[in-house]
Amino acid sequence: MSKVCEITGKRAMFGNNVSFSINKTRRRFNVNLSKKRFYIPEEDRWVTLKVSAKALKSINKKGISAVLKEAKAQGMLK
Repeated sequence: MSKVCEITGKRAMFGNNVSFSINKTRRRFNVNLSKKRFYIPEEDRWVTLKVSAKALKSINKKGISAVLKEAKAQGMLK
């Protein structure tokens, strides 16, 4: 399973751990993802999506139908 938000397309970033002695080692900044089920009344069905915390906030604000429509327009969903 890839760690990618299905709505926004956010994925893991990479950077450095920097110690006090300025030694650098590679690290990974993972996305805050959670698997959620959403009910779409227009289609009368449940959909399970892997969404980031930011996507959840936008779904709460705009509604699932509007957010899915935007994601399809941007090419994130099929």
